[in-house]
Amino acid sequence: MGKSSVIFFERKFPSANMVLVKGHQPVLIDTGFGSDIKQTEQLLRQADISPEKLHLIINTHHHSDHVGGNFHLQKNYNIPIAAHKWEADLINTCDAEACSAEWLDQPVEPYRVDRKLSDFEEIVIDGGVLQVLHTPGHTLGHISLYEPNQGVLICGDLFHHNDIGWLNLFREGAGAIYRSMESLDRLAKLPLKKAYPGHGPQIANPLAAVDAARKRLEKWLHNPEKVSWHACKRIFSFTLIIKNGLAKEEVNDYLLTCGWFKDFACHAFQIHPEDFIQVLLDEMIRSKAASWRGDRLMASVLYEAPEKEWMDKNIKPKDWKNQDLFI
Repeated sequence: MGKSSVIFFERKFPSANMVLVKGHQPVLIDTGFGSDIKQTEQLLRQADISPEKLHLIINTHHHSDHVGGNFHLQKNYNIPIAAHKWEADLINTCDAEACSAEWLDQPVEPYRVDRKLSDFEEIVIDGGVLQVLHTPGHTLGHISLYEPNQGVLICGDLFHHNDIGWLNLFREGAGAIYRSMESLDRLAKLPLKKAYPGHGPQIANPLAAVDAARKRLEKWLHNPEKVSWHACKRIFSFTLIIKNGLAKEEVNDYLLTCGWFKDFACHAFQIHPEDFIQVLLDEMIRSKAASWRGDRLMASVLYEAPEKEWMDKNIKPKDWKNQDLFI
């Protein structure tokens, strides 16, 4: 990358991974979950980049674990934010669908998108460019970033090491699985040498990972129920992470308030939501996505629970216009 260097930060849940492109004008890709902002700043400083020196923030997509640090970094340091134009419009109009935050029940503090990105656009960095590749599937406005000089791909949640991003059929449409396959096919044509995903470790053989992800999606075409189970378990696991578990007596009432839960129950599995509760719990335990610790259901993955005070604010895009915090 000439004068630029890339630093990959593999992070615990609830934050997604970050990528820092160092140079004369440093660029940060994704900013983690909102409650982790102190750790986000600390990671930057450990890489010898003061947050105020950032030239640009780029979001691979608008989910809370990828954009949560935007508010603090933009408000305190006036750092511009770039995202795909389709998601930018939702953000900037404070649309209730922004970040899918209401449907997922995931808090996100307000921010604005200053630079609307399109497919094939190039972002100049020291010694080269980051090419914007529109790679929809996980979300309609999902992008990947490609640095051609070294064959480095920043792939967000399109695919991970031994996994793929969950697919939201109710917000992204029934074609999400085909869009994901087309996005993977596009990346398979690039001379990729290394990939940095949104979760999990860096990928040393990205073309093999792309091929494995595509084969998994092909199997899902013949068994679409797997798409929904994959999504349900990951959404519910994330809920258990940000809430640091749910007490047994809370589970039923909580799930019945969630848009994602009711949509999957009624439309993906054709089960009444009240009847789907135990089905989901059984699958969470069977798959070891969660476990009971006493009378509390806990996520199985490693995570750092958000501070209760931060979670209690529960800011969602529908609230942004009424927030004094809105920039």
